[in-house]
Amino acid sequence: MLVTEARLADRYYRALLERAPEYAGIFFVGVRTTGVFCIATCRARKPKRENVEFYTDFRSALAAGFRPCKICRPTENAQGAPEPVRQALDWLRRQPEGRLSDAQLRQAGLSPEGVRRWFVRHYGMTFQAFQRMVRINTALQALRHGRSATEAAFDSGYGSLSGFGYACKKATGSAPSEQPQPILMHRFTTPLGPMFVCASERGVCLLEFVDRRMLETELGDLQRLLGARILAGENVHTRQAEQEMGEYFAGVRRQFSVALDTPGSDFERAAWQALLAVPYGQTASYSQQAEVLGRPQAVRAVARANGANRVAVIVPCHRIVGSNGALTGYGGGLARKAWLLAHERAHALVSAASG
Repeated sequence: MLVTEARLADRYYRALLERAPEYAGIFFVGVRTTGVFCIATCRARKPKRENVEFYTDFRSALAAGFRPCKICRPTENAQGAPEPVRQALDWLRRQPEGRLSDAQLRQAGLSPEGVRRWFVRHYGMTFQAFQRMVRINTALQALRHGRSATEAAFDSGYGSLSGFGYACKKATGSAPSEQPQPILMHRFTTPLGPMFVCASERGVCLLEFVDRRMLETELGDLQRLLGARILAGENVHTRQAEQEMGEYFAGVRRQFSVALDTPGSDFERAAWQALLAVPYGQTASYSQQAEVLGRPQAVRAVARANGANRVAVIVPCHRIVGSNGALTGYGGGLARKAWLLAHERAHALVSAASG
């Protein structure tokens, strides 16, 4: 949203001049003379006050026609983990069975309150709850690889088998011996903002921008359809998805090879398969997609199926436009849809020219 209050805009401008780190992600500044938008800590030369406008979210800046600054990379760095959180996550990756207490965070010079606020804002849980989910997932993975319940419990940092059983049932709703394969969820940043990727043992089942409308509903539907709980963690599919998405945004990947696990009705799955057939750098209309499916009268049903797609970008519903070429609804927002289409057209042209 555009900031219209003059005093607030003046305060943001002072923060921009001072490169105040506490304002990173609080506002986004659009620079009219360059057409880019930045965060408070940008190192670029500071614009004059009359040449800037401020937004409370980067989607509004994108919608207003500004593009992300290449110096401060606002859509990544404003939402990325700050250094204290990065340090805590690095520790947890090295010791997933460990317990990093508030006292230990303070001893390391980190603020437990700051780490907690970041996790609540971006994951909907405290850092301690996040650690518990990672620890449970580590133990469950060990069980599936043939370890005994006792070995999995003690190797994952639990003091007793009963303690592991209680923690597992509290977090997932069932005992370790009754556990289905969980869905693992991982957060990563992109030039258009952070995304969540969820994957089962079979493949990626969700890839969405974290501010996507109805995301909580999608996560609930996914757990119901796959009969499994979502836990924080990573597997080979989440890591491959993050790598391939990085290559896509860098303009060096046009097709994805990561495995998918996309539950849905027969018609939805057919509609999603038709989306995968729309070439990179091109678009199709809902009516054309319906024709491909052999259901030319089912345009509205096709639109609903596209809206039910839970794997953004990889299953490219952003390539579907109105019959007149106009941009139509997109769960990640029309500004992102326009950016994705422009990104693909530009790299498709470069590829054609070099070929």
